[in-house]
Amino acid sequence: MPPRASMKKSIPNCIVGIGGSAGALNAYKALLDHLPTDTGMALVIISHINPEAYSQLALILARHTKMPALVASAAMPISANHVYVIPANADLAVEKYKFKVISPRSRRNTQIDLFFASIAEAFGERAIGVIFSGYNGDGTAGCRHIKEKGGITFAQDESAEVDSMPVGAQASGYVDFVLAPDKISAALIEIGARFARSV
Repeated sequence: MPPRASMKKSIPNCIVGIGGSAGALNAYKALLDHLPTDTGMALVIISHINPEAYSQLALILARHTKMPALVASAAMPISANHVYVIPANADLAVEKYKFKVISPRSRRNTQIDLFFASIAEAFGERAIGVIFSGYNGDGTAGCRHIKEKGGITFAQDESAEVDSMPVGAQASGYVDFVLAPDKISAALIEIGARFARSV
């Protein structure tokens, strides 16, 4: 395959920010268990992780997908059909299909909002936000940014182990679909296929 074609293939057709906190691990696993390896999307998991704790999340999630699962790092290219995890004690953003890592994080439990705002700005209608289980309201403002730029947003349904984050996002009016994680996977497959056709 010529380098140019290969490069084009590695660029994601859209980027999916997946935000979660307490109780979200099972949701991440269920989402990945039901996703094929060829959606053309890049999935980025923004999880509230104790800054002092080394994150094993990428290793755990790698058991639930055949896609590469990596901890994001500064200037790392964002590739299609990859799963990325936010590093501990950092804010994450995107810039021209690469990650921007701001460490230490600016403050507790705003990483989802910051990342969603960044992908909304960079990807517009190709930005997708997913809010899973967790306490506090992180992600709600981020969903607003995604909606304002024409993107798509999801929140976990009553299957959320801790419903504060998904319910807060739903109440804001900035969530398009409220579904269980496996149903969100099915919707992402459909959206990915639609974007693939329009490339």
